[in-house]
Amino acid sequence: MSKTRQAFLFIAVALSALAAGLYFNPATRQPPQGTAVTPAGFMSVSLATPEGGKGSLAAWKGKVMVVNFWATWCAPCRKEIPDFVRMQQRLGAQGLQFVGVAVDELEAVRPFLQTLGVNYPNLVGQLDALELARSLGNEMGALPFTVVVDRSGRVVQTILGATTEARLEAIVSPLL
Repeated sequence: MSKTRQAFLFIAVALSALAAGLYFNPATRQPPQGTAVTPAGFMSVSLATPEGGKGSLAAWKGKVMVVNFWATWCAPCRKEIPDFVRMQQRLGAQGLQFVGVAVDELEAVRPFLQTLGVNYPNLVGQLDALELARSLGNEMGALPFTVVVDRSGRVVQTILGATTEARLEAIVSPLL
């Protein structure tokens, strides 16, 4: 096993254990006042797409975005994704756009998205995706991690740990 693969495996196991702990006590925090998403910031970071291309969050500028960092091996992530699928179907026409950012390997993500019938776009990265989450306030690098961005590009809320459809809808509804 290569050193890179060993390092990724170690990080994955550590994050999984941390995510499990957070699942039972999710912490929500507000970003610093006036945190702005700028084109030079996280919106322009380029990551792989499951189809094999490249993409960035800038493609959905002007929409209310729910950016969810997740992984195929993360149990709390798998639990909340069906809620996101329902919300995207119900509220997408009003300007809500879910975007998944998988902290995982491309080969694992493709079949996972198909199996769950995910109806929103995803980007894929390993350490790059984790760095992106850290730049948005996830200092612990735990999963799942969700960021709500308003239409003007401001980070409205971050949620560390699993969330629910009702909780997320209460946050995004006033923004739509």
